[in-house]
Amino acid sequence: MQTARETVDNLMYRAPARRIAVRDNIWSDTLRKWVTQGMDADEQGDPVDATDHFGFDMVGVGGWFDWHAKRGVSDVLEETDEWKVVRNGSGAALKWWKDKSGTPEHIDFLMTSRDVWDRDYRPHLLEVDRERVDIAKARTQLERRRAQGLWTSYGHQFIWENMRGSMGDTTMYMSLLTDPDWIHDYNRVYTDMYKTYWRLLFEEAGLPDGVWLFEDLGYKHRLFCSPKTLAELIFPYYAEMVEFIHSYGLPVVLHTCGYTEPVLDMTVEAGFDALNPMEVKAGNDALAFAERYADKLTFVGGLDARVLESGDRDLIRREVTALVEGMKQRGASYVYGSDHSVSTNVDYEDFKYAIEVYREHMMY
Repeated sequence: MQTARETVDNLMYRAPARRIAVRDNIWSDTLRKWVTQGMDADEQGDPVDATDHFGFDMVGVGGWFDWHAKRGVSDVLEETDEWKVVRNGSGAALKWWKDKSGTPEHIDFLMTSRDVWDRDYRPHLLEVDRERVDIAKARTQLERRRAQGLWTSYGHQFIWENMRGSMGDTTMYMSLLTDPDWIHDYNRVYTDMYKTYWRLLFEEAGLPDGVWLFEDLGYKHRLFCSPKTLAELIFPYYAEMVEFIHSYGLPVVLHTCGYTEPVLDMTVEAGFDALNPMEVKAGNDALAFAERYADKLTFVGGLDARVLESGDRDLIRREVTALVEGMKQRGASYVYGSDHSVSTNVDYEDFKYAIEVYREHMMY
C-alpha cells in the first residue's frame, strides 16, 4: 500500500497512483468554531492538528523566512482591542485584525519610487543574514511529518506578493507600466535572495518533498494585470525559481487565487508541476483545466467552497462526486480540496461529510 508521501509524489510527477490525495487550508477561526461543534481539542481547549484529524496527505513544514528588507521590524502605529496597524520592514503600514483571519487592510506605503527602494531598502537585501530563517524549526517539523509518512513542503510568497506588500497596489501597478526597469531590479534582487535562503533550508534543514509558491495573480474573471506584463516582468523570474528548485529534485506548486485561465500556458512553460486552488467563483473550471492540461499539470483543490458553506448535503455529495469522478475520467493527477480557504461559514459536520464523499470516490 502506498504511503501518503508516495501517493502525492506519484501525482506530482503524473505517474500511476492508486488514489486521489486530499488536503485543505482551514482558517484558524474555523477550527476554533469547529471545537464548539464537536471537533476534538487538546488539553488547553485548542483545536487538534487538522492534518492529523482529517487524514490529509500533504502538509507544510515551514520554509518561510523574513523577506522584508529591514529584518524584524514590526512597529505598531495604532492599536485597539480589535486591530492594530503595523509598519513592517518594507515600509508598509498594514491593519491586522487580532481575533479573526483574513488579509490585512493596506494603510500606507513608504516605498513609492525606485529612489526610495535604492536608498532605504535594496541594500539590506544583498547580504546573507542567517537570522532571517529558522533552520532548526524547519528541520524539526520536517522530521516529524516525514516520520508520519506525509508529503511535506516548504512554502513562501514570492515577487508578486512581495511587491504588493512593500510598494502597495498604486505604486506597483503604475511602476509595471512606467518603470519596468525598477520592477526587473526588484525581482532580480528578490530572486537572488530567495535562492540564498532556500539553499540554506534545503542543505541544512533538509529537503522536503516539494515547494509551494503563493502568488495571487487574479480576481473575479480578470487578472490583476495583462498576460503580456506578466510574461515580460514576472514569469521569467518564476521560471528561474522553478528551475532552481527543480535542481534539488523537488516539484513546485503554484498557488494563485482569482482568475487563472489566461496564465495556464505560462504556468506550464515556467515549469510548475501543479496548480492550486482554481477558485470557482473567480471564473475557473477545474475540470476544463484538466481537459486541456492533464498531461502537464497536477491539480490541487477546485471544489467550490460555497458548496461546503451551503450546508446542503445533497449538493455537497453531487459536487464532490462530480469533481472527483470528473478528474478521474480526464486522466488527471488530482489532490482533492476546496478552491479557497475553508471559512467560518462552513460547519464541522458538513466538512467531514465532504471528506467522506471524497473517500468513497478516491480510488483510481
